[in-house]
This record gives sequence, C-alpha cells and structure tokens, in this order.
Amino acid sequence: MSLFDKFKLIKGSKKAKTKERAMPKEKKEPAKEIKPKTEPVKLPSRKKDLKEVYRILKEPHISEKATFLSDNGKYVFKVFFHTNKIQIKNAVENLYGVNVENVKVINIKAKTRTMRNISGHKAGYKKAIITLQKGQKIEILPH
Repeated sequence: MSLFDKFKLIKGSKKAKTKERAMPKEKKEPAKEIKPKTEPVKLPSRKKDLKEVYRILKEPHISEKATFLSDNGKYVFKVFFHTNKIQIKNAVENLYGVNVENVKVINIKAKTRTMRNISGHKAGYKKAIITLQKGQKIEILPH
C-alpha cells in the first residue's frame, strides 16, 4: 500500500463509503415470468389448454332470444367476469374451430327478489354475444 492510499483511507473515509453506497446494486431477475391476462389461448390439443378455455367460457346461454340470434350466426355465452373480448374470441375460435367476426359483452347486474317477507338476490353474470363469419355454425345443443 502506498502512502497515497493510506492518506485516502484516513481522510476520505466518508467519501469512500458514500461512493460505495451510490453504486447501484444488480437487480435479481424474477424466477417466473408473469403472463399478461390478454394473452391469446393456445389450440386445445392438451388437457391443460382446455382448462384455459374453460376458465373463460362458463356455458352457452340458452333462451328464446338466443335461439333466434343463432339463426343469424350470433351465439350467446355466459363468461367469467375477469375475461375480455380478445380472450373470449380466442377461446371460441380454439374450442369450436370457427372464425369469430365480432364480440359484444354485456354485464347483467344482480337483482333483488322478495318472496313474502323474505328478501334475497339473483346473482349477476357477464354475457358475450359472438358473431361468426357467414356460413359458419356452432352446434351448441346436439339434436
């Protein structure tokens, strides 16, 4: 050690410490990559992929109005609240093998019901109306 280094340690000890602290530390990378929610669903070739589709679509919504819409190439599904239009489109395309032209989403609010003096509520849900390209059909209820 030279005389200059000894002088630096004695006189500039505070400066040396502040310089060490000012140096940025290396950041550790996260162990897992977090996937965004809007990532498209892959083709359902495995059981794992089918689970992803069924986390988006609950069931087909069967009503009188929905059956009339199906004649025009529009199909109605109940979906989970956390899903968006892109995920719904990818799920229907991968599950049924059709081309989706348009997706419209409706949030049905919960309703209160009273029967005599007892009040309760009917659960709300999210509904998606899916328009397919001309000439394509989905067989929801087999005949």
